[in-house]
Amino acid sequence: MIYLDNAATSFPKPRTVYQNVTKAMTKFGANPGRGSHSMAIEGAKVIYETRELLAQFFNLGDPMKVIFTFNATDSLNLAIKGLLKSGDHVITTSMEHNSVLRPVMELEKIGVSNTIVSCQTDGKINILDIENAITSNTKLVITTHVSNLTGTIFPIDQIGKICKKHKIHYLVDASQSAGVLDIDMQSSNIDFLAFPGHKGLLGPQGTGALLINSEVEMSQLKEGGTGSESSNLNQPNFYPDKFEAGTPNLPGIAGLNSGLKHIINRGTKSIYSHEKELLDLFVKQLKNINKIQIYGPNDINDRCGVVPINIEGIDSSEVAYLLDTKYNIAVRPGLHCAPLAHKTIGTEKIGAVRFSVGPFNTKTDILAAVKALDEISQGE
Repeated sequence: MIYLDNAATSFPKPRTVYQNVTKAMTKFGANPGRGSHSMAIEGAKVIYETRELLAQFFNLGDPMKVIFTFNATDSLNLAIKGLLKSGDHVITTSMEHNSVLRPVMELEKIGVSNTIVSCQTDGKINILDIENAITSNTKLVITTHVSNLTGTIFPIDQIGKICKKHKIHYLVDASQSAGVLDIDMQSSNIDFLAFPGHKGLLGPQGTGALLINSEVEMSQLKEGGTGSESSNLNQPNFYPDKFEAGTPNLPGIAGLNSGLKHIINRGTKSIYSHEKELLDLFVKQLKNINKIQIYGPNDINDRCGVVPINIEGIDSSEVAYLLDTKYNIAVRPGLHCAPLAHKTIGTEKIGAVRFSVGPFNTKTDILAAVKALDEISQGE
């Protein structure tokens, strides 16, 4: 299998990820933070070390404000619904994933208004449009860092400055950038950073985090056991326990720990450079095939990880089916849980075939995909 669906879930993972998941299950697979025996203590150590690693990696001052979740959707819901109240206004963009748009739409029911800023046909945002959308009751701006459809890189530094200037909170969806692009929560004025563990951070599915770089009061979305203040019938009001009710995903977090260490050792600059080189080769080769339409930024420096395409006269699902069954190449067709993004680039009725690279892809993978697309376009 040539795996080019890394935007959905990275595969394969580093060998150490699999080893650490197994170790967490077989060596100290107890309930972390819930017991005083050695296995429970060892599990708690792994979880705390992973908090520290994530805080350092994204330049968050307090590791206790690393909130473990089960995916980016979980993290985004926690930030959006935990912060916004009736009468608030939120700004987001037309390039967002449904994990942003659906919670925002749901909050309309309780009186949270929204403005969805339209982007350009290549997925780029005019930051002045964000600033012009600010009103007296705007409490939060939410943007992706990298579009899951076009790979367009958003100018989060500039957007963060606008939010700081107007004293508005900034939530960044780093689903496609965490582990690939450098992210500094302090210098970019990011108040909330949401990401999954199973994509660029090379961890297992069922892992994610919300990093909180703010003193703002937030509501939790669930209550339950935390292993702390057990005599108190109310949810603890300190981090991370306030937001982490229930048994944590120790095997997943142990795997995420190893994925993160792999990235730190290799370096995000090296990973991004490798992936950009592959995308550059892919786009240049595709331009030689007449029937292929490429979407997203023309400049490879404005794109990260993803290239969506269509072949004239062939449904995107059919192309993906042929790539899988005839060429053993894994991609993702359709609307990618981002309907407004598809409307922005003009593919809302036909979808697109998304190719997404990861750190373990090679030039051979890319050239095989190009050859397959060329044959499919010619009806071979």
